Amino acid sequence: MKIRTRFAPSPTGYLHIGGLRTALYAFLLAKRLKGEFLLRIEDTDRERFVPGADVSLMRVLKEMGLEWDKVKESVIGNQESGVVYQSKRLDVYKKFAEKLIAEHKAYYCFCSKERLDDLRARQTAQKLPTGYDGLCQNLIVEEINEKKKNITPVVRLKMPKTGACCFHDAIRGNIEFSYAGQEDVILMKSDGFPTYHLAHVIDDNEMKITHVIRGEEWLPTIPKHLALWEALGWEKPIYAHLPLIVNPDKTKLSKRQGHVAVEDYLNKGYLKDALLNFILLLGWNPGTEKEIFSMEEMIQEFSMEKIHKSPAVFNTEKLDWINGFYIRKTPLNLLVEMCVPYLQEKDLIGERYDKKYLEKIVLLEQERLKKLSELPELTDYFFKDTVYDKNLLLWKNQTLQEVATILENLLKKIETITDINFNKNYLEKEILAYVKECNLKNGDVLWPFRVAMTGKKASPGPFEVADALGKERVVQKIKNAILQVR
Repeated sequence: MKIRTRFAPSPTGYLHIGGLRTALYAFLLAKRLKGEFLLRIEDTDRERFVPGADVSLMRVLKEMGLEWDKVKESVIGNQESGVVYQSKRLDVYKKFAEKLIAEHKAYYCFCSKERLDDLRARQTAQKLPTGYDGLCQNLIVEEINEKKKNITPVVRLKMPKTGACCFHDAIRGNIEFSYAGQEDVILMKSDGFPTYHLAHVIDDNEMKITHVIRGEEWLPTIPKHLALWEALGWEKPIYAHLPLIVNPDKTKLSKRQGHVAVEDYLNKGYLKDALLNFILLLGWNPGTEKEIFSMEEMIQEFSMEKIHKSPAVFNTEKLDWINGFYIRKTPLNLLVEMCVPYLQEKDLIGERYDKKYLEKIVLLEQERLKKLSELPELTDYFFKDTVYDKNLLLWKNQTLQEVATILENLLKKIETITDINFNKNYLEKEILAYVKECNLKNGDVLWPFRVAMTGKKASPGPFEVADALGKERVVQKIKNAILQVR
């Protein structure tokens, strides 16, 4: 049997980190087993539907390299860009709902929202399990037809009320749920749209999905879904429920907290390969010390057996470390192109810029960068006059007068260095020799020299900065610093 997995997001907003992990694991499993990874848009919740969200989801998946296989017509209905849209299959869901009703495995329910709210309130007050009481389950045909004249019903599944639901989860092993107290779940809503419960079972069967990978929040619904698979007489797929992704304080990573959308992280300057690598490790462990994986290595080494049951902690420091690794191994010319939008956003460069100058700057920070969005703040002094507290120029117990004298003498020395010799190695040799001749300590000269150029407490070394800035800019920055302390 060909292995088929799927990613089935709801178009209710941006693709979030948890969704990307689900997609990644489903993609890796399919590719490792020479199967197919399919995409389905579950757009039947019209209240939460966000126009354009499906396009955004697909764009991000493609950008992350998670290309889906096109659904074949022989597998399911018509195809649209190789993607199944549930909203285009309403007749299919209606057909199967009616089949279940005809077989007395489901029934029409005419209960109003007010009655259901009152029922829940009474059950809660009496400390009883909350859920539908099956009032409409035994209506006769005449009653149903009469009620249909004024009320559009929902369709509910007749759930077993005794015994237990036993199944094997690919991650959690054997699990058992009691059927006692299970509510007769709604399959079709009064607006003609199916619920997730009915739609995903029908679609997974028709798409021939062999493995359903989803979040553990769906685990409590397994009794309903397995009962539905059995009622329809179909062989169920293998289910795998992924652990939660939590913050360091163990609270659930949530959309409501913001900054969980994949696009947010890409916009901050996290590289797609680094983000995928980090997300791979959110709940999966190779069993070795290895932490950096190419896509080919992910496919080769991924297996369901290595997914943890316990929650995965979203550690931003770990993400920064992985992203820094990928930044350092990115070819300089490509890294410069990636950095340009961030510098332009802060108006540090325009549409036309000196690529060679930019290469020097990016190279200088490549070892320190954790994400590309940091670059403008780290390097703004290369593009404009720096503004800083003049006391930052002081090294240890220096006075402003002493710093002014040191900078004036240093300026004279720098002005004697020719443009052709104005590079890191020559500057380091000449200026360190000059410091020794003046009977000064390195910090007495190098600290104010570096701050005069950068205006920052921390930056690359003064010789590297001076080399990248060039003689003309260095001279001007030292002159500006002298004016501040005089």
